[in-house]
Amino acid sequence: MKYPVIFFASALTLLAQTPPVAAPPAAPAPAPAAAAATPVPAEQPNFSGYIDLGYRWETGVYGSNSTYRSIVDLGSGPKLLGTEFTILNPNKRFFDRFDVRAADWGDDPYSTFHIDIRKARLYNFSGDYRNIAYYSNLPAFADPLLSSGIVLNEQALDTRKKLSNWRLDLLPNHRIMPYLEYEHNADNGTGIATFVANANEYPVNNLTRNSTENYRGGVRIELSWFHARLEQGGTTFKDDQQLNSGAPGVNYGNFYSPILGQTLDLTSLSEAYGVRGHSIYTDASFSANPVSWADLYGTFLYSEPVSNVNFRGLDTGSQVLLSEVLFYTGEQNIISSIAKMPHTSANLGAEIRPFRRVRLIPSWVTDRMHSTGSSIGQQTLTTAGGAVPIASLLNSTLVENLNQAEMNVFVDVARNLTLRGGYRYVWGNASDAILPIAELAGYEQGKIRRNVVIAGVSWHPIQNAWLNFDFENGASGSTYFRTSLYNYQKARVRGRYQISSSFSVSASANILNNQNPSPGVKYDFLSHQESGSILYSPGGGKIWDFEGSYTRSTLRSDISYLDPEFLITDRSFYRDNSHTLSAMFDFNMPGWLGYKTKLALGGSAFLSSGSNPTTFYQPAAKLSVALNKHVSWQSEWRYYGFNEAFYLYQGFRTEMVTTGVRITR
Repeated sequence: MKYPVIFFASALTLLAQTPPVAAPPAAPAPAPAAAAATPVPAEQPNFSGYIDLGYRWETGVYGSNSTYRSIVDLGSGPKLLGTEFTILNPNKRFFDRFDVRAADWGDDPYSTFHIDIRKARLYNFSGDYRNIAYYSNLPAFADPLLSSGIVLNEQALDTRKKLSNWRLDLLPNHRIMPYLEYEHNADNGTGIATFVANANEYPVNNLTRNSTENYRGGVRIELSWFHARLEQGGTTFKDDQQLNSGAPGVNYGNFYSPILGQTLDLTSLSEAYGVRGHSIYTDASFSANPVSWADLYGTFLYSEPVSNVNFRGLDTGSQVLLSEVLFYTGEQNIISSIAKMPHTSANLGAEIRPFRRVRLIPSWVTDRMHSTGSSIGQQTLTTAGGAVPIASLLNSTLVENLNQAEMNVFVDVARNLTLRGGYRYVWGNASDAILPIAELAGYEQGKIRRNVVIAGVSWHPIQNAWLNFDFENGASGSTYFRTSLYNYQKARVRGRYQISSSFSVSASANILNNQNPSPGVKYDFLSHQESGSILYSPGGGKIWDFEGSYTRSTLRSDISYLDPEFLITDRSFYRDNSHTLSAMFDFNMPGWLGYKTKLALGGSAFLSSGSNPTTFYQPAAKLSVALNKHVSWQSEWRYYGFNEAFYLYQGFRTEMVTTGVRITR
């Protein structure tokens, strides 16, 4: 705990420094009457903004560094904590305004950059860039060997994601506005994945790399009663993944029991696949106000993605082909496939006002996807009797049609009371076929039928208070997935009361209750959450203010499933009861010894019980001292404490101190 002491000691030392006393300025000469103050504000300077520069110390992680990196992942070193500035061009030759924002640079896990360049009625150019370090390696997650005392996350990732978006809008504020846009998303890194070989799964090293490019252009049309957007675009996608066994040795996988007297293992592996895809799409939308009592809107999207996959794998060890009860010591796989997936979606809606207090909002949505694919493969097994070649040729189809129709009626019963009633019907069908029929399912089909009743209330009992209530009750005859909404009730209530200009309270509650009684599923799910918050700012926060919140959440899930190892029905039951608290006091301290000082104290806490009891504490303190008009010194101390009762080895604690300066112009 030495860093908080250093932090506050340095703060007191700085505050104790007496600024030099300047000689009193001469009394100004009286201004002439003609130079009276004018109500016209001074012009904005050509350059304005701030930059936050600092250094962060991390005291060391006590406990699981993997858990710390999966949740927090902040490190020591110099940082660009944030910056924001604006440049105004006085001659307005190439641009009128240039805005830049950036935050959290210096090897932080989430760094951002944004730029805006504008010239009135000629163009707007904007760009976004995000650099994300994604690390996920909770030791006890995805570990079927945990009961045997082996701690290994078999789905770990350590990747770097880079996302960028650049857009140019031409002729802004005109009736016809063309635009161009480009998006680039890339991800590469390492991790752990499983090599699946019939009766066993083997954790191995994983190398991933993928990227997506999106190019689009279009035109927006803005008329007095009609608005439309027409867009044409295309995407390209590539995904490469490599699996290898890593260091030499025998990998026994997740299944130790012998099969027909023989233990399975993996001694070497080299596996890679590459996916290449592209798509052309057309997107159109409109909104219109043809008459004073009705508004119309709609969208349409069509795309036809095409993807090609090439796979090559080579492995050795003691393996078995269960369908043939054939043991082999080596395997080579070469597979090539192609798939096409035309996809059409559209929606149409309106707001109709037949009477002054009545609004009708009908809507219709459809989504249709038809996919066809084929693959050709050659598998060669090395057995005691020699090489066994196995050729494969598969053709598959997937058809999905989903539709939704909804009608909502809003009635203003009184000036401060609005009632809502509605009905939603969802229907669709899906089917897939794989030929020839082998170990894979040959033909499956499903339907979805759901009826939903909707209700709601919006009430303003007094001027500074409001209350909203929404409710849905759904009943299904069938659905696609075991955990989809089936027979459910969903409700949400929200309210806020502005007690005075300096004191407000708000609260909300929501609940979702879902059951699927189908044989073999028997899914029972319940989730509800209640929260409340207060904001107290006496005197407009001139001296101090307080903001706090509390949330209680409950989740329970109970479902039957088929154990893949023994092919028997088992039960999955999970429950969680959690409490989340946050509070922050902000003090605007008087100008002590000539400095304007702000102090913030507070933090947050999460406590849960149930299937995985967890606690997570984050107290914090922040001090800001304005040294002069353009420079302020800022420091922050933060503590992280994470603990899981059933997985003590996943807990961690650490402290962080960040200090730096803000330079403002």
